[in-house]
Amino acid sequence: MGTGKCSMEKMVRIKDILDLSFFKGKKVFLTGHTGFKGSWLSVFLLKLGAKVIGYSTCSKTETRLFDLCSLEDDIIHIKGDVRDLNHLVSSLNEHQPDIVIHMAAQPIVRESYSDPVGTYATNVMGTVNICEAVRQTPSVKSFLNVTTDKVYDNKEWEWGYREIDPLDGYDPYSNSKSCSELVTHSYKKSFLEKQVAVSTARAGNVIGGGDFAADRIIPDCVRSALKHEDITVRNPFSTRPYQHVLEPLYAYLLIVQKQFNNPSYASWYNVGPNDADCWKTGDLVDLFIKHWGSDIKRVDKCVDGPHEANFLKLDCSKLKTTFGWSPRWDLETAVIKVVEWTRAWTAGEDVRQVMVRQIDEFLE
Repeated sequence: MGTGKCSMEKMVRIKDILDLSFFKGKKVFLTGHTGFKGSWLSVFLLKLGAKVIGYSTCSKTETRLFDLCSLEDDIIHIKGDVRDLNHLVSSLNEHQPDIVIHMAAQPIVRESYSDPVGTYATNVMGTVNICEAVRQTPSVKSFLNVTTDKVYDNKEWEWGYREIDPLDGYDPYSNSKSCSELVTHSYKKSFLEKQVAVSTARAGNVIGGGDFAADRIIPDCVRSALKHEDITVRNPFSTRPYQHVLEPLYAYLLIVQKQFNNPSYASWYNVGPNDADCWKTGDLVDLFIKHWGSDIKRVDKCVDGPHEANFLKLDCSKLKTTFGWSPRWDLETAVIKVVEWTRAWTAGEDVRQVMVRQIDEFLE
């Protein structure tokens, strides 16, 4: 099991790596801002004093973290689809952002099997459109496309994938994200290199309070726990690089800041936990049950379904050596933070304040 926070002797302080004052007054255009990661990033950016311009369709989930945080009152909230090039271009031109972070996507593997065309339309043409919109907006100086660890041609070997390894995701979601990477590479070389610093970030599985998505293990755990039901685990032996949502968000902010000030930092970066936090899904569920503290139990129910990788790990040496970045919280701490957020939400507390408090703890 985890051991709580990482040893402070092994970590450089965040404020010595990330200039927390940099974002004050900066205009940040964020696609997918109403999603789970987008809502957390919006709260993070507002805390740092940024002016957030969000561009997103409405989420399909009945409960949205975005709404629970009342974020629409504090940002410029644009309802739009990244497949709509004209609207995307006009939105960037109207607001003239300094930074663009592209997070809008169809992010669920199993849904990509049921709607491959929609997945490719959003994840590939959406990337084409945001790259084109950036090309037509000279105010943008730093652009980050957020993809996934699943972009690699996964051989299910034991060592982590590096940024130089081949891209060829298996399922429609993973493959569409591989295509998104290639689109970004092409636009960077063909149009953007002299105008804007361009990077991609390939992040692993994230957990955190306020994720209500279907077919994700921690949201499934929370739903079962709130109903006092046992937790059904579909792939208990699959191994993934799990991390708290603040880990990649910290990396994204670091990348866009560093390349804004020095375009030579623009590149492709893996973002993942330390090797110790590549856990089997069943073990992660056991960890959740331990900290939830009730009589629910885990029930393994392996079922035939579409292909999903059994093992995946990233090598994050490039991000660590380039910026001095390192993960802050181990997986046990991350699960504790999920339980803390969920308890606060069900008790009717201000969850945005809980998120701000957790951000403060993370930044310490």
